[in-house]
Amino acid sequence: MTAPTRPPVAYPLIPETAPFDAAQRAWLNGFFAGLIGFDAGTAPVDPRAAAADASAPPATADDGAPWHDPAMPMDERMGLAEGRPLPRRLMAAMAQQDCGQCGYLCESYAEALAAGTETKPNLCQPGGKDTLRMVKRLMEEAASAPPSAGASPAPAPSPAASALPSGADTPAARPGYARDCPVEATFVSATRLNGRGSAKETLHVVWRLPEGLDYRPGDSFGVFPRNDPALADAILDRLGLPADFPVAGKSLRAALIEDYALAPAPDMLFQLISYITGGDKRANAKALAAGGDPFGDAESLDVLAALDHFPGIRPDPEALLECLEPLQPRLYSISSSPNAAPGELTLTVDVVRYAIGERTRLGVASTGIADRLAPGDTVKVFVSRAHGFALPADGATPIVMIGPGTGIAPFRAFLQERLATRATGPAWLFYGHQKETCDFFYREEFEGLLAQGTLTRLSTAWSRDAGPKTYVQDRMREAGAELWSWLERGAHVYVCGDAKRMAADVDKALVEIAATHGGLDPAAAKARVAALAAAGRYQRDVY
Repeated sequence: MTAPTRPPVAYPLIPETAPFDAAQRAWLNGFFAGLIGFDAGTAPVDPRAAAADASAPPATADDGAPWHDPAMPMDERMGLAEGRPLPRRLMAAMAQQDCGQCGYLCESYAEALAAGTETKPNLCQPGGKDTLRMVKRLMEEAASAPPSAGASPAPAPSPAASALPSGADTPAARPGYARDCPVEATFVSATRLNGRGSAKETLHVVWRLPEGLDYRPGDSFGVFPRNDPALADAILDRLGLPADFPVAGKSLRAALIEDYALAPAPDMLFQLISYITGGDKRANAKALAAGGDPFGDAESLDVLAALDHFPGIRPDPEALLECLEPLQPRLYSISSSPNAAPGELTLTVDVVRYAIGERTRLGVASTGIADRLAPGDTVKVFVSRAHGFALPADGATPIVMIGPGTGIAPFRAFLQERLATRATGPAWLFYGHQKETCDFFYREEFEGLLAQGTLTRLSTAWSRDAGPKTYVQDRMREAGAELWSWLERGAHVYVCGDAKRMAADVDKALVEIAATHGGLDPAAAKARVAALAAAGRYQRDVY
């Protein structure tokens, strides 16, 4: 069985100015044509008219990917993909964020797994254990299916789909642009952005880049973290293992710190425990390995917490490491423009600390930056080129940016770039957080941009100040008439932040605004928003 292909469309939904080559534009045109139901080869139609028959199935054999929504639960996604070829079912198992952290897009990672050109099933960091379990299950089912029930092997991914749309900067071109060929950047500083009284800890992080490594507004920065040494020591203590046990040219302790993920606890660890224990312990370990929850805390189990449920076990050190997953890089949206600080790059990072029982859990990358890096330290990093998240080529184009919390990061970069390039188009920023007095990141900078005219309008929302909780989507609805007029004038809309809640709520607000102020019925309003995305005028960087 061959992977479905998307025929080219005569109507170019992806503009020539979008940052893709010809093959990538052709593929994306086909994808979005299927997504919103355009017939291949037809002339463009008014989205309002097209939406009138939105309930009809697409004319093309491939409807795009109806499960490609990060807010959709796994069981719904897999239900939509049921009966599809293996690459499509594998795609449905991914986190649907197209974050690039795995080195692919969701679809191209799935195609690479199905074709056998990628053998690592655990690269989808946002999907976590749910995605890993489903990918393994699908691959096992495909491997065990008799020839008569299956089909011919999946073909290798096409050049347009197998790599991120990164222009000339493909992983093979230069080091520093893919997870498999990182370079070293120098940590400069980390400054807290929150004021006194904030419930959050958010850092403005500055890096000095190696010569030759560049980036663009909208790109992300991959950081290879190291585990907290105290956590590695606690694991060694629980297991009674020697810290200096040699493993692959380094000590066991160093391997736990540098090479292996210690959260969440992987299924293979429970399988190992089931082999070296008996009785109730074995039954509980088998249940956890199969996705059960015998202790009522499976969702929160990291390696140390898992070991606490099985005191006294003494696994072989090498067997232990074979059960752990590799430590993955973390991606952060870049919050600076190279034109504002040549040779440097900044991030806006929420530090993750939370208590479960008597232990404080730590975000591996964020607390590494906050607590364990000193100025001058070097870290393995790479730039992940943005795919479909970039400023319009014409600086006169209006832009609307929606980014609560650390979602502000790429829009700070956008505004710095618009200032540096003297862009003339209006810019509207929606920003929200908990409290205005202590959580208004980059306030003076944005107020200065307002005064200079680079930023035309700033709408803020505070969810923990006095009065009703207010979020960015509420401000959007309040300004719906004006926001709709910006869209009618050709504005590009950008969203950055939480995929499952905020981004989904913003999408609903846009549809409501299109219906209320555009005079569209619900189906037509939804189609209008989909058409904005297809035309590259509605772009999201979600996580």
